[in-house]
Amino acid sequence: MASKIEEGHYETQYGEIFISPKVIAKTAGLAACESFGVVGMAAVNFANGLTTLLTGEDLTKGVVVEIVDNEVKIDLHVIVAFSVNIKACSDNIIENVKYKVEELTSLKIKEINIFVEGVRVID
Repeated sequence: MASKIEEGHYETQYGEIFISPKVIAKTAGLAACESFGVVGMAAVNFANGLTTLLTGEDLTKGVVVEIVDNEVKIDLHVIVAFSVNIKACSDNIIENVKYKVEELTSLKIKEINIFVEGVRVID
C-alpha cells in the first residue's frame, strides 16, 4: 500500500534530502506560466465560482502537489490566451512542467492534470 508523505525524500552518500511540496508547486507554477498560450495561474473560489488571475508569489495557489512514494502528482489551474488551441497549450504545459520539476528535484512525475479555468484576450 502506498504511503502518503508530505515531502519528496531520497538518500545520498552524505545524508538525506527532503523537498517540500511548496518548492515543487512554485517550480511547476513558474514553468506553466512560461508555457506557450498561458496567461497565468488561476485561483478558484468554489463558493461563488469566481476565478482570479494569480501573479508572482501567489502562483502556488493555482497548483496542488501530492507526493506519494516519491512520485509527484500535480494539478495546475490555468488561464489561457484566447484563440490558442487548448490541447496544444496543455501538452506544452505538461512537457515543460514535467521537465523542469524532474530536472530540479530528481523526483518522478506520476501525473499532471491541467484545469483550464478561463480564457483571456491578450492586448
